[in-house]
Amino acid sequence: MYIKYYKRIIDFVLSLIAIVLLLWLFFLLMLFIKLTSKGPVFFRQKRIGKNKSEFYILKFRTMRIDTPSDMPTHLLENPEKYITVIGKILRKTSLDELPQLFNIIKGDMSIVGPRPALWNQYDLIEERDKYGANDVKPGLTGWAQINGRDELPIPLKAKLDGEYIKKISFMFDIKCIIKTVGCVIRRDGQKEGTTEVSNNS
Repeated sequence: MYIKYYKRIIDFVLSLIAIVLLLWLFFLLMLFIKLTSKGPVFFRQKRIGKNKSEFYILKFRTMRIDTPSDMPTHLLENPEKYITVIGKILRKTSLDELPQLFNIIKGDMSIVGPRPALWNQYDLIEERDKYGANDVKPGLTGWAQINGRDELPIPLKAKLDGEYIKKISFMFDIKCIIKTVGCVIRRDGQKEGTTEVSNNS
């Protein structure tokens, strides 16, 4: 009942409220991005959604426009040279993810769920199939995201996504949201560069 009806309603209402309350922050960040680097304010990237359908995720742009496309940050030889000045702050605070509230409003994503894989992360997509983790909407945050994030190898990340599928409920989503706040403050599991084991940010 929660997954079929209430989860979508809660996602929509909470995201709409968040957008209204944070509208000032959106405009402020958009201004900073425009003033500090060339290129668009937003970054769109093809990701995998529910039932392995494709959609375009929305983020604040944190990297230069000459950055290789469709490549996880950890696969870049020297990612630091591509990240903009304001981009470093956005990534450290996870504020670059805020535009995904519009993905949630649209129905592509949920507040909590497996983080959406890149369209070409075939190993992660295949591993998630084992646990039914491709059968739900991806999330702004998720159980794997708050239990290791960039430090997780793909098999473990998919397994944790599977755990979320088994435990999914209103209270478990609340738990994930609360833990997300703590992880963002502590910057748990955030890495840049080739030392990352996997990346799905």
